[in-house]
Amino acid sequence: MSPPEPTSDSASRLPLEPMDPQISSIQPGGGVCMRLELAWGHVRRALLRTFCPAYVERMRASRLGDPTGCPHEVIDSRDLKYYRNQVKCWWEPDRFAWRDRLPFARAGLAELLLLASASLALAAIGGWLWWPIAILPILVFAEVVWFFRNPRRTIPQESGLVVSPADGKVVAIDELEFDEYVGGPALRIGIFLSIFNVHINRVPVECRVIGLTYRRGKFLNALRPASVRENEQLAIRIEENRPPYRRMIVRQIAGAIARRIVCWSAPGDVLGRGEQFGMIKLGSRTELVIPRDETLRVVVKLGENVQAGSSVMARYE
Repeated sequence: MSPPEPTSDSASRLPLEPMDPQISSIQPGGGVCMRLELAWGHVRRALLRTFCPAYVERMRASRLGDPTGCPHEVIDSRDLKYYRNQVKCWWEPDRFAWRDRLPFARAGLAELLLLASASLALAAIGGWLWWPIAILPILVFAEVVWFFRNPRRTIPQESGLVVSPADGKVVAIDELEFDEYVGGPALRIGIFLSIFNVHINRVPVECRVIGLTYRRGKFLNALRPASVRENEQLAIRIEENRPPYRRMIVRQIAGAIARRIVCWSAPGDVLGRGEQFGMIKLGSRTELVIPRDETLRVVVKLGENVQAGSSVMARYE
């Protein structure tokens, strides 16, 4: 992410919205794994203060920005994992940046380690008792590792393209007579993510984040149309960085299994096309709302499988 560049027609740009007060972390719905990781962070910081005071002082001296807004002490970048959308604080270089280069979603590493370890432990116990019992936990282990994968994607660079914000199957393409944020007619594309899909979300265009809205709700099956209205969801409102500055919405919707929406972006963030901004943990739904005008050409078809960041959904000619 980089700061917005000044433009000669900045008067036509939307003002940034304040952060939704319901979003106090990158995972506003909380969760057991989040609580466990935050508890471990409390212990880790106490150990560092006791046994590595020189490291603590060195990290404090090299810290850039202001950690105000984080609910606990910030020693190094690990302490910002769940609060990176609340503070402007970083290190250059960041000694823990290698975690972002792992082939797994960093926001899901706690779940990956805990669930994978538990599955392997159950498989070992089951194998010791009677080997067929070990098959199910081994399958669970494989699914957990597969679910949290974060593969590299080739992002198309042609101008005017709108890429998919999620992996999955296109289950809805609806024309809207008017969308308040878009400011006119719009097209809404719904994508269903099964537990076998990659669950990292990416922005559809080069954009600036204008605002976010989080809403608690139910956990209906994401294939049901009612899930769009009733399920827990987070909407990220964006604006293109180039004229005509089209306004779009990407909506993360929880499902019957997925109960944790993650979004680490904040108003004012500038993102490149296909850049990651969040994820949904387990099966879910993602919606894309884009302006509908005479230049729009829809490329994707109902029932088509798409990949976040690389599949073209539409183009503006």
